[in-house]
Amino acid sequence: MARRKRRYWLMKSEPDVYSIDDLARDKRGEWEGVRNYQARNFMRDEMAIGDLVLFYHSNAKPPGVAGVARVVTEAYPDHHAFDEASNYYDPKSDPEAPRWWMVDVEFVEKLPELVTLDALKAEAQPEGPLEGMLVARRGQRLSIQPVDKAHFARVLRLGGAKTRVR
Repeated sequence: MARRKRRYWLMKSEPDVYSIDDLARDKRGEWEGVRNYQARNFMRDEMAIGDLVLFYHSNAKPPGVAGVARVVTEAYPDHHAFDEASNYYDPKSDPEAPRWWMVDVEFVEKLPELVTLDALKAEAQPEGPLEGMLVARRGQRLSIQPVDKAHFARVLRLGGAKTRVR
C-alpha cells in the first residue's frame, strides 16, 4: 500500500481559550469545538496522523502563527457535542450519526517569532512567496485550512522555527 504524502494545515485558536503555551504545557490536546462544515470535513476526511499544523492565534493582538503542532489521531466524533454542559453542545448531533468531529494534536514547537497576519499578507502579494495562502485572503475565516508545502516552509522560516518540512 502506498504511503500517503504528509499534508500541511493551519488551525486557528483564540489564545485566551487555548494557546500554543497551553499545548506546550499539555504536550497533547483535543482539537474540539469545530462547528463549521468545511473545517469539519478537512479534519474528518483529509487530515491524517503525522500531518503538520501551523498553530494560529486568532482574535489576538496581533493575530498570527505562534507555533507548530502535529496531528496524532485520525478524526473521531467530538463527544463535547453530546454534553449538555459543554460550550460545544449541539442538540442536533447524535452519537449514532455524529455531526461533529475532532482530532488530537501534539506540541512540536513554539516559534521564536510570531508570524503576524500582517507579515503573512505582505508576503502574499502577487508574485510573493505566500501568494495564494488562504489565511492571508480578505474575509478568510475558516478555523482549519490546508496550507501548501512551500507556504508552510516559508512561514516556518519567517518564525525562526527549528521544524523543517520534508
